[in-house]
Amino acid sequence: MYILSNAWFLLLRCFKEEVARAAKGKRAHTVMLTQLLALASHALAEAETRPEPKDLWEEPINATMWRPCSDQRDWKASEGTNGYIMISANGGINQQRVAICNAVTISRLLNATLVLPKFLYSNVWLDKSQFGDIYQEDYFIKYLKSDIQIVKDLPVELQSLDLEAIGSLVNDTNVMKEAKPSLYVKKILPILLRNRVVHFIGFGNRLSFDPIPSDLQRLRCRCNFHALRFVHKIQETGAVLVERLHGHRASSSPLKDNLLGQFAIKSDPSTNKSDASKYLAVHLRFEIDMVAYSLCYFGGGKDEEDELEAYRQIHFPVLSELKKTTKLPSAALLRSEGKCPLAPEEAVLMLAAIGFKRSTNIYIAGAEIYGGQYRMAAISRLYPALVTKETLLSPSELEPFRNFSSQLAALDFIACAAADAFAMTDPGSQFSSLVQGYRMYYGGGNFPTIRPNKRRLASILVKNATIEWNEFESRVRKLIQQTKQVHERPVARSIFRHPRCPECMCRTEH
Repeated sequence: MYILSNAWFLLLRCFKEEVARAAKGKRAHTVMLTQLLALASHALAEAETRPEPKDLWEEPINATMWRPCSDQRDWKASEGTNGYIMISANGGINQQRVAICNAVTISRLLNATLVLPKFLYSNVWLDKSQFGDIYQEDYFIKYLKSDIQIVKDLPVELQSLDLEAIGSLVNDTNVMKEAKPSLYVKKILPILLRNRVVHFIGFGNRLSFDPIPSDLQRLRCRCNFHALRFVHKIQETGAVLVERLHGHRASSSPLKDNLLGQFAIKSDPSTNKSDASKYLAVHLRFEIDMVAYSLCYFGGGKDEEDELEAYRQIHFPVLSELKKTTKLPSAALLRSEGKCPLAPEEAVLMLAAIGFKRSTNIYIAGAEIYGGQYRMAAISRLYPALVTKETLLSPSELEPFRNFSSQLAALDFIACAAADAFAMTDPGSQFSSLVQGYRMYYGGGNFPTIRPNKRRLASILVKNATIEWNEFESRVRKLIQQTKQVHERPVARSIFRHPRCPECMCRTEH
């Protein structure tokens, strides 16, 4: 029988004390979580002497049947003679990336020349980065020259035009979300032909995934997976991150070669691949903006509720007003429906249940976690080998990226995309979706992604206040196994998240 060390006894006692404190607060969900955390602590201690589940670091075998092929073209470059398309994309780096590829696709559809995209400044992201601060401009233009015409600036003779006065400014209220290509031909093309320029403001998710001609869908894949490469500054620091995460024994792969370019580390033939350290990357989408917008409750009492409401009044005033005039779903209902962000203590239960050992090296991606160290206490106790870009990089290495949240997010993207396994806590996150798609496209079936069904996970967590650890573990593993199944992209789903489709990838038979 496995003997628990004194350290484990102390850890268990700590969790038991938290159970007692939580019980006094009359919050059933909090009580149940702390009980499960104590059980997880015990289970991890016992698991140290057992092998990990065989498929923990693997994708299903049929994942190897798909290979990248969106770089293939069977058309001539458009001449771009109908005018110029400009976009000023909103949001963070992930929303901007999608907007760029949609703009490339629309430019081809309308036989327009694309002006290198601009990024709007956001009072949430607080980042003044432009396209050339994140992506290689010349590479982008050169790679897509066989598809569309791209220029860095609007021609001088058009720069003095008052675009709003002539009706060439198009914002998100003028184009519905996920609009069909036919809408652009019907409504935007006449403006383009009349004024020679159209400027899209915002442009978030303004092009449908289906129906759309297959060659245009392939172009959208080509833009995302081939044309957009991070600038050398980001690639070089990203390569340092990956090398340190892999214990200075990183192996090369098509994914890393495309992600890091000339800074990708080439494998030493004398190095055994098993010598490299494995690491799990976890994207904890639990920043204050996400928590406040969710309208969920996370056990922090009135202080938490007041703090989040104050944040909503500043950053989400419409939502704050809506709360006063409309009966919205209760926090308990939202949680039972799986509509609440997974808190770190819920995420760590998932990781423990599916079999990651306590000694697993874990990279935490994301901005500042709401609740700080207090909120991260459970995960850091159960998995002490936690690192972030801030702990792996020196102050001087981080300095060029300070105050540039999008560039910092690019470093997280690299660390997550290159991880031996990647776990997301919010399947709706644009960041997690892009990482999943990149791993799927370039991974060759060797880069598994853990993507929980939040509604089903919530049913396990919420409706089973006295669940035993063995049952919890079994149900969570079954849930994750089902989400790892390999299938072709469902109709109308994002090709950025699900590139396994004929327009993006080719299927091979073994």
